[in-house]
Order: sequence, then structure tokens, then C-alpha cells
Amino acid sequence: MTPVDGQPHQGEPDGAERPAELRRLAPAGAPAGAVALVEEMALRGRPPLPPGRPRLILNMVSSADGRATLAGRSGPLSGAADRQMFHALRAAVDAVLVGAATARAERYKRLIPDARDRERRRARGLAEEPLACIVSDRLELAGVPLLAEPNAHVAILTASTSSLPERGASASSPGAGAPGAGARVEYVRRTRGGALDLPAALRELRERFGVELVLCEGGPHLARQLLAGELVDELFLTLSPLLAGDAPDGEPVSRILAGGALDPPRRLGLLQALRADSALLLRYEVLGV
Repeated sequence: MTPVDGQPHQGEPDGAERPAELRRLAPAGAPAGAVALVEEMALRGRPPLPPGRPRLILNMVSSADGRATLAGRSGPLSGAADRQMFHALRAAVDAVLVGAATARAERYKRLIPDARDRERRRARGLAEEPLACIVSDRLELAGVPLLAEPNAHVAILTASTSSLPERGASASSPGAGAPGAGARVEYVRRTRGGALDLPAALRELRERFGVELVLCEGGPHLARQLLAGELVDELFLTLSPLLAGDAPDGEPVSRILAGGALDPPRRLGLLQALRADSALLLRYEVLGV
């Protein structure tokens, strides 16, 4: 979702950014840290799984007037509370799902850069790193640092029969690339009508990799596809206290959903509302049509 210095929320683990104070608005309560709130939200307790697929959480950020990016990036919309919630969510899930365009634009790196978060994951019985799942039609992933990360386990969801170039990734399945210092890369190739079959791909993530809880970080096209397929269970939305107006030079405005209308629209039920200074962190249940 939100990049910091060219990547999503991944500042220095021991950086000096002061923790944001989050105040519960719905239901009302005392201030709390992001990690405590995520645990309170029962992500560790694992709510019941939907039939035939993992549970899926969508995490996005928006300006008050609906912009999802400024100058092509979502980082300018973020704040300390949003970054803390981002890291806390990543630390609680089995897999992180992202579209290829977002992975390139935000230059995805190691998903859990903080050793303390990795230790908390081990204590919860999770792998040190979530499975990094990239949705890519054409495998255009050059320049994504995550693929050169030796600690990363990457699953590429694609309708393509091709594979990545050999350099920069180690092979764990036929055609995944030659052994090397990069990420462990595998492929999920589920198609329907020549396109990626997202429901079948999510089902394979659960059956093949044991994924029960997925965090999707966008981008807007992937978010819309998942919602259209009724594959999203919860939406975490940070509402940034900014008014951005139109994009410059007649560029289309990026919103948290792109690629066509949801017809009918999906209904949401508010589960929690948090305040950090003037930002709102909202958690919704996706109720369906």
C-alpha cells in the first residue's frame, strides 16, 4: 500500500519515528498501539475460513477526496499510524498479495525487515516471512528488489506459461529459475478463458502452501478484481487528512479501486474506527451485494 522512501512502509526497523497514538472511536476506548489493536482484531485468533479459499484482507489508503496516489505513489498519503498498522498487519498474516504494477512502482523489498517482528511471527507459529504473492500477467518484474532477497519465498500468480529470467531467483520448482542468491520463486498457474483464475489461484495458495490469511496491498485494479469476485472479507482503509484535487496534466486520478464499476456496489459494515491525530483508520467487513 503505502511506500516510504520508495517501498511500502519499510523504513529502518530501528528508526526514530515516534509511535502514533491511536484512539478507538468505534467502539470507544483508550489509546493503544497498532500491534495490540491488530491482535485485538483477532487476526491471531484466525476467524473461520471462507469455503475453499483463504480469508482475505484488503489494506488501502486514500486522501479525504478519494486520491489513492500522489505523483504516482501512495507514500505522500501515509502517516506514522498508517505505517504502524501496515507493519502490524504484515506481521500477522500467512501471505501478502500484490499486483505486479504496485510491486514495481513501490519497489517491494523484504516483507518483514524488522527482526523483532520476525521473532513475534515465530512465537505465533508463523514463518519468519509471509509468502509474497505477486499477480502478474506478463511477468514484467524487472527491478523488483524482493526477487533478489534470499529470505523471500515468492509465489507468482499468472496465466503466462513463461518463467522469470534465471538470474536473481532460486528455483524450487521446474522453470522457476536457476539456483542463486535470490528469492525462492514458485508459480501458481490457474487459468480460465486464457486469463488468471483468481478464485482458483487463491484456493491453490490454501491447498498447496497452507495459506489461511492473506493481506492484499493493491493496487487498485487487483483490489477491484478481488471485490468483483467476492473474494475480500475485510477492508482496512486509512483516510488521510489531505485534499489533493485532480491529477496534474490531465492524468487520470487513481482511486483505491480501478478498472470498472462494481455493479452492484459492495456493502460495508463498520467494525472499528481509530483516530491518530487527524487521520482515520477504518476497518470494515465486506458484506457483499
